[in-house]
Amino acid sequence: MPKIEITILVQHEKDGRALPKTIIWDDGRKFDIDRILDIRRAASTKYGGVGIRYICRVCGRELRIFDEEGKWFIEK
Repeated sequence: MPKIEITILVQHEKDGRALPKTIIWDDGRKFDIDRILDIRRAASTKYGGVGIRYICRVCGRELRIFDEEGKWFIEK
């Protein structure tokens, strides 16, 4: 199963951090990220590659969002 590429609305901080704020699916649905629980450089355990992993709470569920050089995806 391929990784799921998504569009993310991001807030860029003065210190250079990129904070994901909203997930936008290909069909146009939008989900706000309620809270970022953890941010760290990590590999996707399912798909490999190394980037920034954001563990987020979205609609009460924990979700792992990855940023690999500006390309965002989630693990299914």
